[in-house]
Amino acid sequence: MERDTHFILGVYDDEDVLLHAVEQVRGSGVKIHEVYSPYPVHGLEHVLGYKRSKLPIAAFLFGMLGLTLALTMQFYMMKFDWPMIIGGKDYGAFPDFVPVSFEMTVLLSAFGMVGVFLITSNLKPWAQPRIFDLRSTDDKHIMAIDLANNSSLDLDKIKEILTESGATEVNKKSFE
Repeated sequence: MERDTHFILGVYDDEDVLLHAVEQVRGSGVKIHEVYSPYPVHGLEHVLGYKRSKLPIAAFLFGMLGLTLALTMQFYMMKFDWPMIIGGKDYGAFPDFVPVSFEMTVLLSAFGMVGVFLITSNLKPWAQPRIFDLRSTDDKHIMAIDLANNSSLDLDKIKEILTESGATEVNKKSFE
């Protein structure tokens, strides 16, 4: 069961104002929970301080697993389980294994990345989404600040920082 959480939301109309606001808010010592936008904002992940994703590493590892499984399966089938001479070639001719190995590599890499993404993003079918502001899917940019992570700052001080950074509205939102 999740704890009750309280957020301060800064609503922004323009993406350029949002980018400068994120720099200002982070510079003043406020920890930003997340920024929600109706479309991708170029450079926002850098301004928020996000690190590079480790998803490519997972893709590589799942791809290597797929390649290993494909080669092992084909070699076992063609050499030991049911050896057949095809076109006068040896039982374990590697060039015959390339298409299936490629397809298994791509398949397991894709499925593995989807699984890792769903797990790390906490996207469960039974999870209730937190909707901070419905306008974030239309035309507004929302900066959410968790009050529990910013306990050293006063609520009025955070509101003042958001207003000075260009927020058109500052609201409080609670989830239970």
